[in-house]
Amino acid sequence: MDPAIHPQSTRDKILDVAEARFSQRGFAGVGLQELASAAGLGKSSLFHHFSGKVQLYLAVLDRVLERIELHVAPALASDAEPRAALDRVVDTLIDSLVEHPTAPRLLLRALFEDDEFPDEQAPEVQAVDRRLHSLVSAFHAVVERGVARGVFRKVSAPDTIQTLIGATIYHFASGDFGRELFGEPLLAASAVARRKREVKLLLRHGLRTPGPGPNETPERNPT
Repeated sequence: MDPAIHPQSTRDKILDVAEARFSQRGFAGVGLQELASAAGLGKSSLFHHFSGKVQLYLAVLDRVLERIELHVAPALASDAEPRAALDRVVDTLIDSLVEHPTAPRLLLRALFEDDEFPDEQAPEVQAVDRRLHSLVSAFHAVVERGVARGVFRKVSAPDTIQTLIGATIYHFASGDFGRELFGEPLLAASAVARRKREVKLLLRHGLRTPGPGPNETPERNPT
């Protein structure tokens, strides 16, 4: 998309700045004046788009989840063979996180910052919850479909979801620790390809039904 033809809206600029700052320092660590200045706006202009800091933060979260949904939804909605669908979910989820490197740390922080939003009935809170629950429910359905068809063992879908979150969102949020652990940037092409392969193998072998025994033919690594 040519930015000269489709200039970024003021609202999107605010969201970009807010996503970067909230990802770095969390909800409590960022002030509205800082965000307005970084976006090249006055504080009153920011209030023209968002009624307050909570609403801005929730709008950032909703946009992050929407981007993930756009990447992952086709794989989740498909009635493809469950193992192939699961592989595609991993690939598309990681692609989304890599395309927007601020998202993993923001999402990880959000898991511990929900006490900042006491009004669970607020429209913005409900919008984020609906999008998140839609993604989780769709992934849950893929796992249950695999169990029903006998290609996955009788696994706990919630445990599988937690494993996927840890293996993807935490991984790309791990920053300096991850770089030191792997000896290369986590967003390097080779590191991303390896992560996709390792997560798919982890889930594939963790979910597989019991095989015929120790002499079975080993599976080839998924690409």
